[in-house]
Amino acid sequence: MNKIKKYILNMLLFVFLIWLTFKILFANQDMDELLMIIHSTNKMFLVFSCLAMLIYCMIEALNLMRTLKRLDTDTTYFKCLKYAFIGVFFSAITPAASGGQPMQVYYMHKDGLDIGHSSLALLINLTSFQITTILMALISLIFYHSYLSIGLRIFFVIGVGLNIIALALLLISIFSKKLSNGLVNFAIKIMTKLKLKKLDEKTQKLRDSLEKYQVSAKYIRNNVPYILKTIGITIIQMIVYYSIPYYTYRALGLSGDSYIKILCLQAMLYATVSGIPSPGAVGVTEGAFVTLFASIIPNKLLNGAVLLNRGISFYLMAAISSIVVLISTFFVKKKEKKESKGIVK
Repeated sequence: MNKIKKYILNMLLFVFLIWLTFKILFANQDMDELLMIIHSTNKMFLVFSCLAMLIYCMIEALNLMRTLKRLDTDTTYFKCLKYAFIGVFFSAITPAASGGQPMQVYYMHKDGLDIGHSSLALLINLTSFQITTILMALISLIFYHSYLSIGLRIFFVIGVGLNIIALALLLISIFSKKLSNGLVNFAIKIMTKLKLKKLDEKTQKLRDSLEKYQVSAKYIRNNVPYILKTIGITIIQMIVYYSIPYYTYRALGLSGDSYIKILCLQAMLYATVSGIPSPGAVGVTEGAFVTLFASIIPNKLLNGAVLLNRGISFYLMAAISSIVVLISTFFVKKKEKKESKGIVK
């Protein structure tokens, strides 16, 4: 029940942040003009944007299925696509995307998947994702650092720094038993001093997570070529995702700037905001987009660009994935009800 309340509160915060963001963003916007801009867009490029977001989820499912199949787990691509959408939804409504993976593990478990195998598959995907995010952001910075304002440079350093710290902690947890035990013990001491509620439960969760990561280490060390291939596929996945602003740009009738340039700007933008501890980084992402893309998108089209870009890459996907979650939950509850009556053999 506490988890349900937590997700409800996150949803309410999520909706409030969306309302506040667009209230501020469109405070001085002529809504008739905005609707005219959206109506006059090149619909073909909007379709490309939607397809790019779908392909992003499909590649996520592919990477997940590859690892699960390698671990001799009985699953299908369709189920992995379902898990990908579930991850999108719960990542969107929880701070710093913290709810995505736990809920994916939950639904995998309900489908009969081994928790150890599903956790390992998600851990490999997460590690690959973190490496790709950092790598593409730093490469983009080399060529397009001048497009970052002073304020965005500070946030970029913070964002990339948080991603590097997250990756470092992840790798330490996986590969260094001594260091990871030390970090966990340090975290437990801090929690004890803060007199947190349910300390024993939180302590056990930390130790369970540590054990899970250390078990994963052996697999990763013994499958380096496979992990490198996974990173390569993730790079393709992120290129597809980072292409969405370019399609939005072209949909607005603009063509002066190159595909590579806009892709790199989006790579820097994503690394800047991905560590922000608010559901979906709502508000911060829109503000950063306006600041970063103001130099290549005319001011009168900028709000339309924000609405289309985030509308497709985030809000539309959150809406679609919420439907997947509702359908999945319906079947989970139906199965549990049958099991409780002893119908399931």
